[in-house]
Parts: sequence; structure tokens; C-alpha cells
Amino acid sequence: MSLVEIFSAFLVMFAIIDITGSIPIFLSMRDQGKTIKPLQSTAVALLLFVGFFYIGDAILHLFSIDAPSFAVAGAAVLFLLAMEMITGREFIKNEASASGASIVPVAFPLIAGPGAITALISLRAEYADINIMVGLLLNIVLDYLVIRNLDRLQRRLSADLIYVFRKFFGVILLAMAVKLFAGNIPVVFGMAR
Repeated sequence: MSLVEIFSAFLVMFAIIDITGSIPIFLSMRDQGKTIKPLQSTAVALLLFVGFFYIGDAILHLFSIDAPSFAVAGAAVLFLLAMEMITGREFIKNEASASGASIVPVAFPLIAGPGAITALISLRAEYADINIMVGLLLNIVLDYLVIRNLDRLQRRLSADLIYVFRKFFGVILLAMAVKLFAGNIPVVFGMAR
């Protein structure tokens, strides 16, 4: 185990997952009556990460899906979430389920999104698997703490500040969706060089 590799993997995943930037998204979903269960969200995200880390290529291949198509699908979900935040309209209906919004869209694609999964897999070229997994686990613990303490965070932030953050991060999320879409759609349609 290498502390440098663990810290590096942690920083890469932290930057891509951006759990602190997702706080306004989580608050927006809760305001719409969507339930977010911290343990369920982070446990499912961890399972997705670990699953894709070790057998992701095989899973996608089983369904004849390539990584760029997976990324484009994730971009579409992110796009809808961003539009909800910006317009204040609900596009993803709150379906009656035991998990609420904990699995979709919180675990996937907000925590374990296509970009984060791709980044995690690409870290294998640089670092030892054990160091990547420890860095990932530290991120998941941080994600859990943020989601678990949404009430506290909301009390500390004013309603006006939350509104501004929601709109700002809605635009950021929209830009991320567009970038993910634009970077992968040429590959999907065979237009990439």
C-alpha cells in the first residue's frame, strides 16, 4: 500500500464525483419530496464502482454496449437533472419505490456516474488496485457523511444561497452532461478519428 497512490486516487475520484457540488442537487430532490437514503445510495454506488472496476468491460460486452454509449446514456440522465434544477420543473418523476431517489439518480449517475466509473477504471494503468480501492472507499465514506448531514448543511445555508447554488450547479451539471455527450457521441456514431 502506498499513501501517495491512495491520496492521488482519492483526489481524482473526489474531483470527478464532486459530492460537495451535488449538495444543491440533493436538496432540490428532497424539496421535490424525493427520498434519499445515505447508506443505500453510497452502498449501491460502491457496488457499481467495484463491479465496473473488476468486470465492467464484460458486463457492457454482455449487453453489446460500448463505454461511449454508456457515457451518452449517463449524460442524458444528468441533462434531465440539470434541467430540473434550472427550470424548477420535475422531469424525472418521483416513483413510489422503497429506495426513493437513492439508487437513481443519486447512486447512479450522481455518485457513480459514467465519468467517475471511467476515471476509476483508467486509474488501474497508474496505481495498484488496493490503493485505488482504498481511495475510492474514502470517497464513499465522505459521500455518506455529506448525504447523511444534508439537514445540518441546509440549516447552515440560507434559502437564498441554496437557491443560487441550485441554479449555478444546475448549469454546471448541464455543462458536464453536454461535455460527456459531445465527447462520446462521435464515437457512438463512428465519426471519431
